Amino acid sequence: MARRWTKKEENEKRKELKTLYIKENKTIGEISKILNISQSTIYDRLLRLNIPSQPSKKLHYKNKQYNAKIPKRYSNELAEFIGIMLGDGHVSHFQVTVTLGTKEYEYVEYVSNLMDRVFKAHSKISTRRCGYKTVYVGSVEAVEWLKTMGLVHDKVKEQVDVPEWIFKRDCFMKNALRGLIDTDGSIYKLRFGIQISFCNHSRPLLNAVGNMFIKLGYHPSKISGYSLYLTRRQDILRFGKEIGFHNSKHQRRFLEFIKKYGYVA
Repeated sequence: MARRWTKKEENEKRKELKTLYIKENKTIGEISKILNISQSTIYDRLLRLNIPSQPSKKLHYKNKQYNAKIPKRYSNELAEFIGIMLGDGHVSHFQVTVTLGTKEYEYVEYVSNLMDRVFKAHSKISTRRCGYKTVYVGSVEAVEWLKTMGLVHDKVKEQVDVPEWIFKRDCFMKNALRGLIDTDGSIYKLRFGIQISFCNHSRPLLNAVGNMFIKLGYHPSKISGYSLYLTRRQDILRFGKEIGFHNSKHQRRFLEFIKKYGYVA
């Protein structure tokens, strides 16, 4: 957990940000490069320091330069993207972002390409000082559209849930589950087998993941703390065959464990 600022540090950060954002009228993207921190962190600091955002005063208001387009219909790709957003995604006032780990290089590229296809836009990738990668598209319209489906700035505080339309088709649920497991899921080796887990601090989201698995014929565990699990051998094999992973880190671990424990259909 990040160290809390002292009062002196907080005042210095506020002064610095006010100078750059209000007095010099720089965009959050420009400030991100100057301070060498992510754009989502800059936006969080604006909120934390009670500095009102002023997107309409910026040169590229509404980020038209990205030409992001709102999808006209629900699709498998959109369902997977929503799953990713519910896991590692974030919506600020003007950006759609997904922040991924330091070793998920291939998955970063996959998410970037998926974001491009969903919004018919050119996403960008930034690297934080700690090594984490953030994939993002700037578009107020895209942010507002995602909010109509229940995505929020603080997913834990507002207890985010899965959009209802995803439950209408099995293929939507499978793709959403893949996005969720690729981001907030893990694969463990147990003493005598394998376990796929999903961990999140939103209770409605945990319930939704369990319900999607049940509707698809799986046998998830009851929610324990902030997690639920798939443990049955046939469920593990079905998941790998019918849903699978686009996060190569998970895929490699899955294949390694399948081979080690001799899982067969």
